[in-house]
Amino acid sequence: MFRFDGKVALITGAGRGLGVGAARALGRQGARVIVNDFDADRAQATADALRSEGLQAWAAPFDVTSWDAASEGIARAASEVGAIDILINNAGNAGAGFFHQKPFAETLPADWQPFIAVNLIGVLNCTRQVLGSMCERRWGRVITVSSTAGREGASIKVSIYGAAKAGAAHFMRHLSQEVARFGVTANSIALGMMNTVGEEWAKQVVSQIPMGRLGTPEDLGAACAYLASEEAGWVTGSLITVDGGSCPF
Repeated sequence: MFRFDGKVALITGAGRGLGVGAARALGRQGARVIVNDFDADRAQATADALRSEGLQAWAAPFDVTSWDAASEGIARAASEVGAIDILINNAGNAGAGFFHQKPFAETLPADWQPFIAVNLIGVLNCTRQVLGSMCERRWGRVITVSSTAGREGASIKVSIYGAAKAGAAHFMRHLSQEVARFGVTANSIALGMMNTVGEEWAKQVVSQIPMGRLGTPEDLGAACAYLASEEAGWVTGSLITVDGGSCPF
């Protein structure tokens, strides 16, 4: 089950952190994995590390927030590795910038732009680049990594981030209806608190998670492997929550 032999998977923002877990999970199941990151050295280092584990991996450095860069980067990767069968829109947070938490009333448009650019526009850019080929070949998987911040309101000063994540997840719902007849599915994963947060923040939130721990890259990888699989071919337009039970609805 959940084999990807002969399939090509592009994972954005996979040069470090959670995206590495998704790349490794699909690679271990036979996929040819394309590791994207805006940092070329980081993308290459992760691809090299995956290859050292015996996996098939290539680096594809480009900025998902740029239409031109995404177009050129994905075209180059597809010509080298093969047409993209699986897209995991994982690049997120504030992109190349820092994740600054602020009450909305203290923000300005310049504060909004990084979150919207990577969490929403980046998803649109990359999805648009691969969708035509998927539909032509009548098989494809588009998976967008969202957040529980896009499902529920919270007082942790991430309103713009949450709005962008919610927008991307709702885009997947609409897209699923447009491409289902071509054998293409579109789903989202709402992640809870992951172990990529700082130690001080982790201490504050672990007690609020019913499963008693933060999520890991492996948790994300397992969810991606399911949604990307042949076995999930009748699952589309869904938002699967992976959060240790923190947001049970």
